[in-house]
Amino acid sequence: MIKDQSFLEDKASYCIDFAKKNGATDVQVSVGNSISETVNFRNKKLDESERSDTLLINLTTLINKKKSTISSSNLEKNNLNILINRCIETTKNSPDDEYNCLPDQELLAKNINDLNLYDKSHISNEKKINFLSEVDENVFINDKIENSESSFSENKSIFTLANSKGFLGGYKSSSFSASCVAVAKSNGSMERDYEFTNQRFLEDIAKADKIGKVASDNAIKKLNSKKISSEKIPIIFDKRISRGILNILSSAISGSSIARNTSFLKGAINKEIFNKKIDVIDKPDILKGLASRPFDSEGVISSEIKIVENGILNTYLTDTYYGKKLNLKSNGRAGGTTNLFFQNGSSSFDDLIKSYPKLLYVTETIGHGSNLVTGDYSVGASGFIIENGEFVYPVSEITIAGNFKDIFKNLTLANDLEYKYATNAPTTLVEGMTVAGK
Repeated sequence: MIKDQSFLEDKASYCIDFAKKNGATDVQVSVGNSISETVNFRNKKLDESERSDTLLINLTTLINKKKSTISSSNLEKNNLNILINRCIETTKNSPDDEYNCLPDQELLAKNINDLNLYDKSHISNEKKINFLSEVDENVFINDKIENSESSFSENKSIFTLANSKGFLGGYKSSSFSASCVAVAKSNGSMERDYEFTNQRFLEDIAKADKIGKVASDNAIKKLNSKKISSEKIPIIFDKRISRGILNILSSAISGSSIARNTSFLKGAINKEIFNKKIDVIDKPDILKGLASRPFDSEGVISSEIKIVENGILNTYLTDTYYGKKLNLKSNGRAGGTTNLFFQNGSSSFDDLIKSYPKLLYVTETIGHGSNLVTGDYSVGASGFIIENGEFVYPVSEITIAGNFKDIFKNLTLANDLEYKYATNAPTTLVEGMTVAGK
């Protein structure tokens, strides 16, 4: 069973009081407890079952503009005293940095809303095993499946964040996830694909039979792929891949990237970086949201942000430190984005795949070929050729390339957005990219 909130609050308050008495001018403490249970299957057999119980404290002390951080898993009083004194001594020997400080008090969350992030349900190991057995039964219905790996995880966590400016807050959260990777083989061709589900509440995860069937079908569809010649062709990114465009955007507009001058979007505030039909929203208050939170990792209230509106970039993602460097206030994004998504477009999926006589539909990318400084993008990929709205054959061993300044301006969104991950995007069409093949 996870720790009680009052236990964590007592530890955090003790650390703040002790650190202040021993020379710290400001203090921030987070104390958390998480319990994780995971069962893994391989080829219809139990492969591994494990449980972890983690208790961790992170302490940050400031002496004027000097700052240091230390952590420990030992919350006994004697150890905390040693830990705090060590952190203070380290702080004294740290260099001054004019931007080191706790968040402005008026930005700290006052009323912490319940976002329905915790499900007290527990699924026993026996039921996890039964779930994965059903997954595998549906994977191996087709004799082209060579092997599979599947997993079921249950996570429960609680934490408290406190600082010497009077902030004290925390909450419980839970997640239940299941996944399956299937490997298919036929006529000397071998391919793999997967299906995945992750939700805050047990009742909301995908059914076992669906997970197994989707993973199996996806792998089989990729068999006997062809190589294609190099050409410029409109590309459609499957939803699993299109969300990566938002991950690049969030990295490029992070306060750290802008302050360090390592982003192709430096100086882009109030400029049109997408076409006028594109809106990007970061929404931390979605009930049961996978990345929902009432405040960020500094205690600053997290509110909805329209990052891009009608194609125009409205804001960077700032915490206290980089906000100060950029002469901006923190907008509650210490620790990154929350539930980040493109607003739905106006085209249906069918409209998108029929928009050109020939398209490349990308279902997988390989490697990390994004340059945040220049915006250049080049990765290996596989997927399907679509002709006249029909999927005609799978393709592999290709490279897709472009620059995000152009990709952002030339994308069209379908209206099939789903909240399956923390970052989500509809199926996305991008014109003007280069495909390198044989």
